[in-house]
Amino acid sequence: MPAFNKILIANRGEIACRVLRTAHDLGYRTVAVYSEADAEARHVQLADEALCIGPAPAAQSYLHIERILAAARKTAADAIHPGYGFLSENAEFARACEQAGIVFIGPSVEAIHLMGSKRLAKLAMQEAGVPCIPGYQGAAQDDTTLAREAERIGYPLMIKASAGGGGRGMRLVEEPSELLAQLRSARSEAQGAFGSGELILERALRQPRHVEVQVFGDSHGNVVHLFERDCSVQRRHQKVVEEAPAPGITEEQRNQIGQLCVDACKRIGYRGAGTFEFLYENGSFYFIEMNTRIQVEHPVTEMVAGVDLVRAQLRIASGEPLRFTQDDIQMRGHAIECRINAEHPRSFVPSPGEIRMFHPPGGPGIRMDSHLYSGYRVPPHYDSMVGKLIAYGDSRESALARMRQALSEMVVEGIQTNLKLHEQIMLDPGFVAGGVHIHHLETLLRQWLD
Repeated sequence: MPAFNKILIANRGEIACRVLRTAHDLGYRTVAVYSEADAEARHVQLADEALCIGPAPAAQSYLHIERILAAARKTAADAIHPGYGFLSENAEFARACEQAGIVFIGPSVEAIHLMGSKRLAKLAMQEAGVPCIPGYQGAAQDDTTLAREAERIGYPLMIKASAGGGGRGMRLVEEPSELLAQLRSARSEAQGAFGSGELILERALRQPRHVEVQVFGDSHGNVVHLFERDCSVQRRHQKVVEEAPAPGITEEQRNQIGQLCVDACKRIGYRGAGTFEFLYENGSFYFIEMNTRIQVEHPVTEMVAGVDLVRAQLRIASGEPLRFTQDDIQMRGHAIECRINAEHPRSFVPSPGEIRMFHPPGGPGIRMDSHLYSGYRVPPHYDSMVGKLIAYGDSRESALARMRQALSEMVVEGIQTNLKLHEQIMLDPGFVAGGVHIHHLETLLRQWLD
């Protein structure tokens, strides 16, 4: 059985702080790694030990596999938690940990590799009976084959990079005459971003919602789902607001899609935390990808399911079986999460700089996950998210009311943030009604900016 005593957190920001706290709760010693730009970061202060692993650019620090492994060897860390982003879904990193005799707190190398390719993942999910968007995910990648498959699928259609995510390598093609140029553009962007120009084609859904299912598996063959989240409030394919449960999903739909995800995990021998992401339109779910890591939005699931997901990750990685069955997990209430970014609320240009004052909100049902503190300097080198504000209530209406109050209480001075944007979203009639599609926020932004 895998067992470990000291955990190195190969990440930064709020997720590093989140993992550190739970690791300490369970009695583990912890190691923080940091770039030169993060010498004063909160996760460095919280860890038992901390090592600088390189300059500010992520490629020379948080994405540098050998430097992270060297830090683990130097501190005798026998486990690594990758958080999300950076190397969290990198099969090469998971394999390097395995070869070094270090426990990688996440799925197997094989599962990461399988689900890291949208093409292979869709093939695996089709075999497992999980509904997928009609499309093409074949190995042949020449333009002639892709054009023939595009005609079979029909227009409009989406071109997607098989590797990676975040909207890179993604193109909407309305007419056949646009296809070849968009294929070249998507292939070039995908190659530059992910090191692979492999593409898939999918029928375009016009106004879908983004609904995802949280799953957990252990190394003993046990798998459960922890309901769904709605992540449809997005800008440029980046999530802005998430909530659980998804408005308008029936108990029958929830149980059906959850069980399909559980069965698929058992089929591939999945271990650890994972998320099946779906587009949802006209009452139907369509698989798009699986994330083989803890998600940014995991707190909303924790709030409604009453399960500490990071604690479960650590226990599963140590070889323990799941401590709960499907019947043990009961959904209670509603939770909403707002991603707080250091950016201009209208231009969305990042806004690094010194935090002159930070005052997080409080009160019943309010949770603030952040690495900010007064005097901290937000560096310009990384993702602009500086925190997650979560509101929980016994109903969606209660969660909304608490979120509005929390947003009005929160103080971040010295930099610009998207707090005002979140205040507008929480008052938007469409969002208040529930069940908006993935283009809803961008439509609102065009209206607000006119």
